[in-house]
Amino acid sequence: MRRHIYVMKRTTVFLDEHLLSRLQKAAQRRGVSSASMVREAVALYLAAPPTKTGVPSISGQFASGTSDTSERVDELLWRDPHA
Repeated sequence: MRRHIYVMKRTTVFLDEHLLSRLQKAAQRRGVSSASMVREAVALYLAAPPTKTGVPSISGQFASGTSDTSERVDELLWRDPHA
C-alpha cells in the first residue's frame, strides 16, 4: 500500500465576520473543515486561467490630433457623459 504524506504549512487568513460565517456554514454542510474549503478555493483560483488586465492592444494606435490629452486626463475621464 502506497501512502502520500502531505506536508502543510500553517498560515493566517483574515476574513470579515460575514464571510467567515458563510465559510463555516458551507464547510459544515459539506462535512469538511473550513481549512479544507480554503485550500480547495485557493487551488481552484490558482488553476483558473489568468484574466487579461492592463492596456487594451489598440492603445496608442490612433492619433487624436491633440497634444494636451495627458494634461487634461481628469477632465476627459471624469466628465459627465450626458452633459
